[in-house]
Amino acid sequence: MTAPKSDQPIWMRPERAAVGRPAQRSRAEITAIAIAIADAGGLAAVSMRRVASALGTGAASLYRYVETREDLLDLMADSAGAEQPLAAPSGDWLADLIAVGERTRAIMRRHRWLAGLIMTRPMLGPHGVAAIEHVLEILADYPADVSAKLEAFAMLTSITAAFVQHEIAGGLAVQQRNTAYLIHAVTSGAHPRLGELLAEGAPPADPADRYPDILRKVLTGLLEP
Repeated sequence: MTAPKSDQPIWMRPERAAVGRPAQRSRAEITAIAIAIADAGGLAAVSMRRVASALGTGAASLYRYVETREDLLDLMADSAGAEQPLAAPSGDWLADLIAVGERTRAIMRRHRWLAGLIMTRPMLGPHGVAAIEHVLEILADYPADVSAKLEAFAMLTSITAAFVQHEIAGGLAVQQRNTAYLIHAVTSGAHPRLGELLAEGAPPADPADRYPDILRKVLTGLLEP
């Protein structure tokens, strides 16, 4: 039995409703407008009515191309992923994956709504499939099974999103406030293990500055025998 269209990813459905006037818009155009709105005002600013207004049409007309706001969010996340250049593998799989992570991080910084959306609504679209294929191509000659390679892709994306969310939330300033309270709490003597840790040296640096090193450790741990 075929699933209802609303239960299928939007990319498995026709570009527009089969009835009504000839198409005047495209999903790409609608998605670009929605991304511009989110970039300016955050994800909460994106509504079918707001996007329709920016297009100079009514919300009812927009539903001929995109059935729900969730469909629109999926289109936005996948479209942003298209900004990732898929460079040919260099032969150094770890360096290539870290480069993929850094480029993904730059995209998520540019679209500040994207990291949170990916973490809460991890829908796979055409550009996401292309990204997986790219990572598998980078790892084509590496002696790990496919499941481990897919786990590496998932962790790369998740860690990058988490780092960007940290940066957006305040980054180093938040880390410094947390460190100040940590030192204050340790002086009570109620947390001897933390006291030992802080006695060994300076508090940890801003995690965002350690992004490549942490990503390297995670990927190596997942993929190396």
